[in-house]
Amino acid sequence: MKNVDRRIILAAAAGLLAGTAVPKSAAAQAWPNKPVRIICPFAPGGVTDLVSRTMAQGLSAELGQSVVVENRAGASGIPGAEAVARAEPDGYTIMMGNISTLAINAATFAKLPYDPQKSFTPISMVARQPLLVAVNPNVPAKSIAELVALGKSKPGGLSFGSAGASLRLATEAFNQATGLKMTHVPYKGSGPAMTDLVAGHIDVLFDAFSSLYPFTQDGKLRALAITAAKRSSLAPDLPTLVELGMPQVDVTSWQAIAAPAGLPAPIAARLVDAVHKVLRNPAIQEQLIKQGVEPIASSPEELASYAEKEMERWRTVARVAGITPE
Repeated sequence: MKNVDRRIILAAAAGLLAGTAVPKSAAAQAWPNKPVRIICPFAPGGVTDLVSRTMAQGLSAELGQSVVVENRAGASGIPGAEAVARAEPDGYTIMMGNISTLAINAATFAKLPYDPQKSFTPISMVARQPLLVAVNPNVPAKSIAELVALGKSKPGGLSFGSAGASLRLATEAFNQATGLKMTHVPYKGSGPAMTDLVAGHIDVLFDAFSSLYPFTQDGKLRALAITAAKRSSLAPDLPTLVELGMPQVDVTSWQAIAAPAGLPAPIAARLVDAVHKVLRNPAIQEQLIKQGVEPIASSPEELASYAEKEMERWRTVARVAGITPE
């Protein structure tokens, strides 16, 4: 009996020392056997953070392991995206990417520490929501038509704020569609931009529906339209820029899950399946919809194709607007 025990111990030790002798498929089948980390490249309280935490809740139940959100905010999401790109492709570090990290940053930064197309394994689209076009109540425009007329009567006289490249380019797309020339005022975050809009320091702001809409409900701001193809069920009286004749300003803020490049196919498939199951969960759908966010799933191939088209679209908008990648 002692000899048998000794052989078992020696065999086990050899297996541990070999390490790489364990088939990758076996490791994938065991995934996950410890907590999974979702890196959110943006600050707590924003839309991407909200979507991250809602998905973490659903994935924890679906995968049977804790899924935690780690915020790494700053610089248009670049540090957070870089951290995921450099992480071990083992399924334990994933990213809640969005329109900035997976598309627009490539149009506005000359050199990124990651490649939006090559540094990640696409998993699935997760959510999208329109932007809301809002003005300070003192701006004498109660419709998009009136805003355009006002802006054209004094070129450069209207100012718009933006917190990040995606919101600036959305507004630049509007400028290009209408022929307006509004003055850009950059902000480090949506919070300060909204504060200045309420105070009247800037005139116009394009920002996430869920962030701006509450200010319009109590009269602090005036909502003029949303940047989507169809009206929002939360604000059915608000027109869309598309129905107002501006299809090129069909802009949605979107979120998607990606993992480091080289993620083993079995783990990727398991993660895709889990994300899709969470997005079909009525309770998760309700949480997102209440915030003005539309749940939307996709295949990894659809996500990769969509992100590539978005990248090219915003490169064109940036070039026409005269924005030189920094």
